[in-house]
Amino acid sequence: MIFRRGVIIAVALMLTAVALMLAAAASAPAQLLEGEKAHEGWQRPRSSQPGSRPDVASLRFLIGDWEAIGTPAGETGGFTFSLGVQNRIMTRTNYATYDARNGRTASRHDDLMVIYEEGGQLKADYFDSERHVIRYLVEPRGDHDVMFVSDAKPSDPRYRLRYTARNDGTLAGRFEIAAPGTPDAFTPYLSWTARKRP
Repeated sequence: MIFRRGVIIAVALMLTAVALMLAAAASAPAQLLEGEKAHEGWQRPRSSQPGSRPDVASLRFLIGDWEAIGTPAGETGGFTFSLGVQNRIMTRTNYATYDARNGRTASRHDDLMVIYEEGGQLKADYFDSERHVIRYLVEPRGDHDVMFVSDAKPSDPRYRLRYTARNDGTLAGRFEIAAPGTPDAFTPYLSWTARKRP
């Protein structure tokens, strides 16, 4: 009985010591923990690394107020990417205006896209003034390139949108469509180049 009591006391002391060590580690200053991680070669995970949780921070190269350049005569446009909800979502507001010509009346297109993380994936929902709605999966490809791809549905077209930051400071965009029944046969529909407004 004495032996058992001694074992129980020893186990209790050991558990208390472990609990105290865990509590001390939990209450260590954040800068000390960061210093230890830096000393060990630890790096904060990036959304582009395999197995890491994606977030809109990986798309920061898009942030800004952009103006389309090199557009055909009579067409103007621009878009703005901005962060919101404590940097947890990104929004894009976009517009394009078209002068009246060749029997066509003047018109304006407006759209909104909301980019967010859900279930370990980056997603985007698109809405426009023509009542189109597109749901995208968002695929960051490095620090200066991103692809938005809609789901493949047998009776619907499939859409793909891409933005690439260029070395000259411009942003290239491309929008492609795949016809129903051929979800991977994307063909170009629109392309543009934009520069950031000062």
